[in-house]
Amino acid sequence: MKRTRQHLGASYYLPASALKYIPQNYPPLIEQMDWSNVFINGKPPAMIDLGCGKGLFLEELGKINPNKNILGIELRKSFVQKINDKIKELRNVYALWYNISNGLEFLSNSTIEKIFFLFPDPWFKKKHFKRRVFNIELLNELNRILRQDGAVYIATDIYEVHKYHIEKLYEFNRFKIIEDINSENWDLPMTNKQKSCEDKVIDYYRLICRK
Repeated sequence: MKRTRQHLGASYYLPASALKYIPQNYPPLIEQMDWSNVFINGKPPAMIDLGCGKGLFLEELGKINPNKNILGIELRKSFVQKINDKIKELRNVYALWYNISNGLEFLSNSTIEKIFFLFPDPWFKKKHFKRRVFNIELLNELNRILRQDGAVYIATDIYEVHKYHIEKLYEFNRFKIIEDINSENWDLPMTNKQKSCEDKVIDYYRLICRK
């Protein structure tokens, strides 16, 4: 059985504008989407899962929200192909091969009700911090596409990354940050990583950000 590579070369995590040469098999740059080619009702997504990984959370979210279009975005092409093969019966869910560091121009202003950024790669080493996509540029995009009553859901099992998220959110200073999270305000399916943390009794940290 062929093993799926978890990480790509450094260039794949950077925006195209920061690269001297675009590497082979770099995700396509997308300015517009024809949603009729993506969702059966032809409408844009109501929710997006940034970095949808192997797609368990994305699939379960689609099942419990059959009337909502949900878009997963993932950098690793092999993961995207496997997800879309697995969920092809779910006509309201789709995984897109794309690098979110290039912006979300194909999503319209004030249209997304929920955004998920769950258990991203921590990139521990300082020299790898540039690969972290959670930055002011991304927060500007999330604020632009989020509806006035919308929310961004963030989770990590790494406390240092949790602090980094909070620092960037306070630097951005345009979201109301909720840190006291319980099952009532986090009524979402589990990700693979969350389940693993609970099975191994490992702490994880969650934030909800509202406009």
